Amino acid sequence: MKIVIADTLPPSAAELLRHQGWTVDAEAGRPRARLESTLVDADALIVRSATRVDAELLAGSPRLRIVARAGTGVDNVDLDAASANGVLVVNAPGANSISVAEHAFALLLASARSVAHADARLKAGRWEKKRLLGVEVRGKALGVVGLGRIGREVVHRAHAFGMRCIAHDPFIAGQVAADLDVELMDLDELCAAADFITLHVPATGPQPLFTAERLARCKPSARIINTARGALIDEAALADAIERGAIGGAGLDVFQVEPPPDERLVRLPQVVTTPHIAGSTHEAQELVGLETAACVRDYLGAGVVRNAVNYPSLGPEELKRVQPYAVLARRLGTLLKHIADERPEALSLRYYGGLAEGNNEPLVGASLVGFFGSTVDNVTPINARAVARDRGIEVIESRSSRPRNFTNLISMKIHTAGGGHWVEGVLFEQAGPRLVLLDGVQIEAPLEGTLVVVRNEDQPGVIGEVGRILGGHGINIETFALGRGPAGGGAVAVVKIDQDDTGGHGVTAGVVGEITAVPAVRQAVVIPGWET
Repeated sequence: MKIVIADTLPPSAAELLRHQGWTVDAEAGRPRARLESTLVDADALIVRSATRVDAELLAGSPRLRIVARAGTGVDNVDLDAASANGVLVVNAPGANSISVAEHAFALLLASARSVAHADARLKAGRWEKKRLLGVEVRGKALGVVGLGRIGREVVHRAHAFGMRCIAHDPFIAGQVAADLDVELMDLDELCAAADFITLHVPATGPQPLFTAERLARCKPSARIINTARGALIDEAALADAIERGAIGGAGLDVFQVEPPPDERLVRLPQVVTTPHIAGSTHEAQELVGLETAACVRDYLGAGVVRNAVNYPSLGPEELKRVQPYAVLARRLGTLLKHIADERPEALSLRYYGGLAEGNNEPLVGASLVGFFGSTVDNVTPINARAVARDRGIEVIESRSSRPRNFTNLISMKIHTAGGGHWVEGVLFEQAGPRLVLLDGVQIEAPLEGTLVVVRNEDQPGVIGEVGRILGGHGINIETFALGRGPAGGGAVAVVKIDQDDTGGHGVTAGVVGEITAVPAVRQAVVIPGWET
């Protein structure tokens, strides 16, 4: 085996691979042409962020079986090209979790006691003891946004300091939070209750998570810590809030643009900043290197896949059978994500017809990817089960030989403390993925485009009112599917909305609110297209 290490890794990573009797070519910063020639007969490529693994590089590496990214993100690896070339892509998620958690807590403490400001003043020859009055963290409420690996490590440290931990994470089961001694709540509730807020989630959507409106919901004394993504915070709004005393301060390791071109926020005395170094410790770098090398060793030596971030390989026949239904499974999962109104405890899938046979693991992964969406970082079909397990969500599969009205059918249910929701879908050769049942109500609706899903009491006038509201906002209806349950079982409407010339649909939160305000409406949600 020949392993090429193209970026700087600790020597221990290369030694782990050489111990297998393999050839390791480790050279950081080599010219692109030499890297290309080196990869002609390579079995594995290990990179950090400096080397870009694009389609051209992959096409010229016919023996390459695995690309390993020593770190969390894989932005520098063309995943589609890797999958097309049969190359597994892995990373090292969580290897720097301790370092990032410790840095987040260091920023929290530094903000609470004005450490950076005090240090700068003293070095400038100013002894300003009376002006530098800090706050204790003991007894304060720490709001943790995101209870993944890093968020949980922060919680452990906060408890050691006597803090009360509250958290927002819609994909964490209640029992997991209870075991951590953390109270789960809505994000706006967390903002109103927390003395310190620390962010540990990916950036999702075009808008920052913490806008001026959300910052206004925080305590005036609150301090915000961000070691996750710069795009999570509207930096201008945060600077405004701190300057007028609406926010107590901040500890920032990441920025919307790095380095930040506007230094107004950085220069505020209530703000302590570092240049994206939360994961930069000797221990983290060593662990990232070893974890990455171990993934390569396990895959090439034993066929064991760990920390994969692209799609799994299937045999030609299995791929032909399952692949079309992966789209259906993902869209059913996305639908459940939008209509689920309680914290998930389990996700169950049942296959009917021809799908009751064979390996359906890609369907499990696809459904979980749809359910988690972009709210959880780096979720792919190959690692989705582990992500669900890490969040305390049980995945249940079953198969039925009972005949149904369709040749192949997927039944999917999200289980919650209050019962949950149940959807079923089929794949029509000409019409694509279709929804055929929602919470026991039969319906036939497309799973494509922008949809408004309405669940309501079965009584006259509801559908007309929904149409009136949409029409009043200039929103054109492309299709309108209706389903009625048994007596007292309610009704369902799935409305497909026309896109405007810019690709928008106009169904804002205000429009959904108007629909929800109709007395007979139990729930209304908008699904703005489908993540691919």
